[in-house]
Amino acid sequence: MSSIGRGFNRDSSSIYPLLLRTGGIRPPERKRSRLALTLPEREEISRGLTACVSMRSIACRLGLSPSTINQEIKRKGGTSHYRAASSDQSAWDRSRRPKLHKLACHQSLYQTVVGKLHRHWSPEQIASWLKRKYLGS
Repeated sequence: MSSIGRGFNRDSSSIYPLLLRTGGIRPPERKRSRLALTLPEREEISRGLTACVSMRSIACRLGLSPSTINQEIKRKGGTSHYRAASSDQSAWDRSRRPKLHKLACHQSLYQTVVGKLHRHWSPEQIASWLKRKYLGS
């Protein structure tokens, strides 16, 4: 808000009500990760499965790991159910944000963190404890 206010030579407190009335700042347009499979790659997988080509051959043709191809096919119900377009759409749907954070999904973890905050643990101490407890580092 401060940088927007400076840009218009206004106090930042006068910017907030304007943004609130207009719905705020538009989020950036969604785009896929460069690591995600593309629709043409999924089409190639689908064509390979239809032609009874092995997963290793499909992976080699696409320059991907065979395990990537295997996971992609398993995610959509196996070789007989794989369809490129529906697979691509479901991948896009799964990537939607915002996703619920871990504390919203796991009540016991939430209670543990709240307890540590009540005992005056810092967020850094809690984060370090969580890493040691759940990641074994």
